[in-house]
Amino acid sequence: MSEKIAIIGGGNLGIAMAQGFIQSAFCSAADITITKRNISTLKGELPKTVTITNDNVKAVAESNVVILAVKPFQVEGVMQNIAPSLTKKHILISVITGVTLSDLKEMVKIQLPVFRAMPNTAVAIKESMTCISYENATDKQVQFVTRMFSTVGKVVVIDDKLMDAATVLGACGTAFALRYIRANIQGGIEIGFDAKTASLIAAQTVKGAAELLLSHNSHPEQEIDKVTTPKGCTIVGLNEMEHRGFSSSLIRGVITSYKKIAKD
Repeated sequence: MSEKIAIIGGGNLGIAMAQGFIQSAFCSAADITITKRNISTLKGELPKTVTITNDNVKAVAESNVVILAVKPFQVEGVMQNIAPSLTKKHILISVITGVTLSDLKEMVKIQLPVFRAMPNTAVAIKESMTCISYENATDKQVQFVTRMFSTVGKVVVIDDKLMDAATVLGACGTAFALRYIRANIQGGIEIGFDAKTASLIAAQTVKGAAELLLSHNSHPEQEIDKVTTPKGCTIVGLNEMEHRGFSSSLIRGVITSYKKIAKD
């Protein structure tokens, strides 16, 4: 299958996907078209061979893979505009929060492969966690979309009813993790490090911790046990964080974000 990809929406995630697909060599820059109303804001963000346009209809007509990356409130207007140009040759992929497969099928009007994918902005550096759901797709098409996002990180196929939860855990989760790192940096500065050194130590430590779980296929508590010694500095720090509500605050944040998506 030739890959002519139209990314409808040149926001942060749209740009990150384009960058990731190019860096991973999934496709060439010349095979990507990205759209935005104000195309001048995309100058310098992408290789010159990427086609940048404000014409969604033309972008769709010249592609066989269409990725919807607009804001949720824009999707109906965009779909009304491009739906007449969609044919059975297309694969439609939405990365829009809160728009279900049923919503997409209703807006498309014709039967074609419809996917939802929820990557995060680490897709730009090939380290995304992407959850995928789909309808009306062949095994070959599912393999194609899975391979596409596997080149830019990890992929798991899930039921569409879990996609809102996946958004919170995998996409909002990026911000949650970064907020932890920021707090760790602030603590590091208070105990004596300059900001640059504290940032390096905090970020690399979190990266290493995540790699331990992925490499060992282990539970976090197993890895925590390895670094908590009796009467040691790690366990007193962990206990103080728990006394202050660290885990419960994070869990409440995850649930609150999920309720926001479900409500809207």
